[in-house]
Amino acid sequence: MKFIFFWMLLNLSVALAFDPDITKGVSTPYLVYLKSDYLPCAGVLIHPLWVLTAAHCNLPKLSVMLGVSNPSNPKEKHVQEVGFEKMIHHSGFLITAIYHDLMLIKLKQNIQLNEYTALVSLPREPAPENSTCMVSTWAYSICEITKDPTSLQHVNISVISPNQCRDAYKTLSIKDNVMCVGIVPGRRQPCKEVTAAPAVCNGTLQGILAMADGCVLRADVGIYTRVLNYVSWIENVIQNN
Repeated sequence: MKFIFFWMLLNLSVALAFDPDITKGVSTPYLVYLKSDYLPCAGVLIHPLWVLTAAHCNLPKLSVMLGVSNPSNPKEKHVQEVGFEKMIHHSGFLITAIYHDLMLIKLKQNIQLNEYTALVSLPREPAPENSTCMVSTWAYSICEITKDPTSLQHVNISVISPNQCRDAYKTLSIKDNVMCVGIVPGRRQPCKEVTAAPAVCNGTLQGILAMADGCVLRADVGIYTRVLNYVSWIENVIQNN
């Protein structure tokens, strides 16, 4: 009986880790790993001196890491690690809500741009419904959920309509400053991933994950801050700081 139970555990981790929607080996040089003493977050490099992420991220003793595929590997090559100068939350953000969930982080020095670290473009027009977006973040090993995530993963999923999103999140008010990306209805399979995943559609940053009931790497519907609505705020913050 003990042998059967042990065999089931080994195969359970493999089964939960696999999903046909997930792809690896895709280049996302704009993705930033925000390591802290609490929980990490994903960010995106939008300027050699600025990273955009979600305001809900709590990042004590933050270290900004770029060019990272496996955060649990301290010997990984091509990683740039820098400190930060300041964090600027959107003034409309409230910890009890999902709206205006954006934060800018000013770095202490300009990042060296190369094959492994590059900028992502801000949007100038919205992503249409049904357009495909690549959502990227880091996933944890099923058996080692208390350690750093072990793999960078990506999933290609579509922008859905506000009505479809309301069907997935019946208790929330879906406003114009958010967008929803995923499959309806969400599958809500168990996994653990790094929050604040970006949605990049046709090479342009369209969303930063504000919340998800489930896991976006499993294509569950996520609610993303619509970056297009905040481009003026982003540009003003950068210009004035």
